[in-house]
Amino acid sequence: MLVDIRRVEWPYAAIFRISGRAEMSADGVQIELRDGTFLGRGEAYGVFYHGETADSILAQLESIKADLFQGVSRAELQSLLRPGGARNAVDCALWDLEAKRAGKRAWELAGMASVRRITSDFTLSLDTPDTMALAAARFRSYQKLKLKLGGEGDIERVAAVRTVRPDAEIIVDANQAWNERQLGEFIPKLAELGVKLVEQPLPVGQDSVLANYDGPVPICADESCQTRASLPALAGKYKYINIKLDKAGGLTEGLALAREAKAHGFGLMVGCMCGSSLAMAPHFIIGQHCEFVDLDGPLLSTTDMPYPIKYDGGTMSLPAAALWG
Repeated sequence: MLVDIRRVEWPYAAIFRISGRAEMSADGVQIELRDGTFLGRGEAYGVFYHGETADSILAQLESIKADLFQGVSRAELQSLLRPGGARNAVDCALWDLEAKRAGKRAWELAGMASVRRITSDFTLSLDTPDTMALAAARFRSYQKLKLKLGGEGDIERVAAVRTVRPDAEIIVDANQAWNERQLGEFIPKLAELGVKLVEQPLPVGQDSVLANYDGPVPICADESCQTRASLPALAGKYKYINIKLDKAGGLTEGLALAREAKAHGFGLMVGCMCGSSLAMAPHFIIGQHCEFVDLDGPLLSTTDMPYPIKYDGGTMSLPAAALWG
């Protein structure tokens, strides 16, 4: 098996801000596995709050390059690498390779006879209320908006966006920035503003206050949900979980997480660590099971892969076979 590993960088059209973090580009890794006839590709960014970077992913992949050269299965990969960006990149490349060898689409290999178009939200970076309102008005063609929040001033941010976009479906993501007081104060006001979902309001490990939560806006676990092993601790606290393949370590675990979460009564959201259409394509399969979709990485960037996923008001075209899977 020929193995090619490279860094990739997708510059953002504007600074992308969340609570405690600002970026100018999505920096990740692509891997290509070629068996002499067929080519499989994957792209990953890792989990920044676990300390993963493009450099650390590259180092992990280089450390198993001999194994990849000999050829590994997706089942073998699960024990070869821990969950994270490196395993995600390889796992998705193996799905792509298997699909091409079989002459099928990856979703068929996942047991789906067909897939539907899904609609992603469009993310507004954390900023002042006026700036976020201007962005919401500018991107009026997107009917679903995700607002990045950061604590004090968040109600004003959401209210400003709602004023200019009374038509929009709004979800919010605090990225662990709230405390217990803010949670109690903000949730009723967000309900009045028509917010459909609050993502990860409290820091990981401090969500015990959500036990038996029954507020007017459902709460989704993101940083608190990594793999299937996370699920027992989330029961009774969160109604939804956010599945990201960089967290789960690939489509294989992502699909298993979706099945198990549904079996335990959780609703599903699919998200991403930004990136190109190549990173979004395997997430598209997870999105078939989800009520909330946050796969707008290519919309935030100035460039994309050849044969990109096309977005029409956030509604995604099916990934082309020439792109992935």
